[in-house]
Amino acid sequence: PFFLVNDMSPGPLKQQLQACTKRSEFSRTDFSIGHRGAALQFPEHTKESYEAAALMGAGIVECDVTFTKDKQLVCRHAQNDLHTTTNILATPLAAKCTKAFTPATYDGNGNFVAPASAECRTSDITLAEFKTLRGKMDASNPRAKTVAEYLGGTANFRTDLYSGLSSGTLMTHKESIALFKKLGVKMTPELKSASVTMPFDGFTQQAYAQKMIDEYKEAGVPARRVWAQSFDKADVLYWIANEPAFGKQAVYLDDANTVAELPGYAELAGYKARGINIVAPPMFALLTTDGSGNIVPSRYAMDAKAAGLDIITWTLERSGILADGNNGFYYQTFDSAIKKEGDVMRVLDVLNKQVGILGIFSDWPATVTFYANCVGRK
Repeated sequence: PFFLVNDMSPGPLKQQLQACTKRSEFSRTDFSIGHRGAALQFPEHTKESYEAAALMGAGIVECDVTFTKDKQLVCRHAQNDLHTTTNILATPLAAKCTKAFTPATYDGNGNFVAPASAECRTSDITLAEFKTLRGKMDASNPRAKTVAEYLGGTANFRTDLYSGLSSGTLMTHKESIALFKKLGVKMTPELKSASVTMPFDGFTQQAYAQKMIDEYKEAGVPARRVWAQSFDKADVLYWIANEPAFGKQAVYLDDANTVAELPGYAELAGYKARGINIVAPPMFALLTTDGSGNIVPSRYAMDAKAAGLDIITWTLERSGILADGNNGFYYQTFDSAIKKEGDVMRVLDVLNKQVGILGIFSDWPATVTFYANCVGRK
């Protein structure tokens, strides 16, 4: 964050943040949410990633929740991502994958024809087998001819230094709860959509949603310390109806890819009427630019607040170098206003002071923690 502040354009916000660099201590803040832990440098949803997020002051840390063949809950971003987030293809468990590794194909002249592929699901293996795997950066090389090549492909703004045997300790959902309690952080589990057809061996979607909440109750975690999330509205409504203490601050994630896909005021008001209190769209949904090129709140942001909804957003520190433009998904509505790495702080400032978000997911929580401490955000 000190680098980002130094890189900012001159102005009152830079002066405020520069003064803060002289502080010797920073406090944990719920405004800073560890997205899959600290996934910029540590393999997502691993013990090491979670610990790094907590040490960087994230007040809330995320375990994305899916299930194994024996219906045990584990922390993975998707049920079918083991081939890109773990070393499974380099182990005997590769034989159990839904789709075996297929190398990329090339024509007789060496021209690339078709990408390498594989699909390995947590539901392909038991919990005991899952625990033998090691986490790696979520990546694959589509041009790979071998498994070793396929397991590469990490984005150049990340690092493989802490992947595999040197790190990458996978965790069950229960283990994540115990770790988060030890670290003193609050929790935001996301119930992931299953890749298998539900019910799975008698395991219904409702039982899946309930099992996730039950593991917090069994661990004695108060509902006020848990923000359960889902992209499936039915999951959120299930928690509201059946676990109201948890449902009160359940988070409905918005899967829009473009502005045209975002809900309008009437739909947002409908969420509130059904008991949904918090929505979580991607950053682009909340920001736009004005005629002078300033970053300002979007129509969606104003409609959500008018509907009485609180807002969490995602994801900071997940887009590589900003100064070269073309920053993609998260910045699509305000990319024209982004000129340098330090502009991240301007983005945070508008989201905090003008949009009024509760918090923001980040792949490197130190940046958000630093900002929140400097502006007095708890």
